Amino acid sequence: MYITLIFLGLIMATIITWLLRQTFNTQPWVTEAADDAVSGTSLDTNTKAVALTVFLAVATSVFALFISAYTIRMEAPDWRPIAEPTLLWANTVILVLASVAYHWTRNAAVKGIESRVRPGLTVSGALTVLFLLGQLVAWRQLNAAGYYLDLNPANAFFYLLTAVHGLHMLGGLWVWARSTMKVWTGADSDSVRLSIELCTVYWHFLLLVWIVLFGMLLST
Repeated sequence: MYITLIFLGLIMATIITWLLRQTFNTQPWVTEAADDAVSGTSLDTNTKAVALTVFLAVATSVFALFISAYTIRMEAPDWRPIAEPTLLWANTVILVLASVAYHWTRNAAVKGIESRVRPGLTVSGALTVLFLLGQLVAWRQLNAAGYYLDLNPANAFFYLLTAVHGLHMLGGLWVWARSTMKVWTGADSDSVRLSIELCTVYWHFLLLVWIVLFGMLLST
């Protein structure tokens, strides 16, 4: 349990470091034009970065509490370990590819390479949807094997942890869909650059959380 909590703490430290870098890289007292000083672009950028960081802090706390409850509950005599579907390995690879694709798209948006933003967003979203569908298939495989939700605390925790992680991914897909719609309707990459950058951080975060959850499930 302590190793898992330490790992989650490292995730939080990484997020906070990223926020500080974003803050210090933005110099609101230096403006290129008078319009920039009035528009509040720097303030808006920092607000969104802070909002994401606060959300990730809350999400990290939620997952840490679930993991803590999992490790405590598994000491009970009625705990019977679940046989994780091998499909979860493939799902993990898909999520890694989705995170890599989003990072590739982020780099394209930062460099202003318009031709890479559309396909990058499309691939990132498609891989994420494929990951979620794979998780649903894994659920069905477990049900077919007799690992029902109410049959065993280990079963219930597996469904709970994967469901909470999946809901966080669905929330990210909502933001992804807005950015993708803008790009496919003619918007340039600058208009969605901030959204892509923040989503990239979010995808990396969910990938790290899933690796922690998957490793914990495999080890128990």
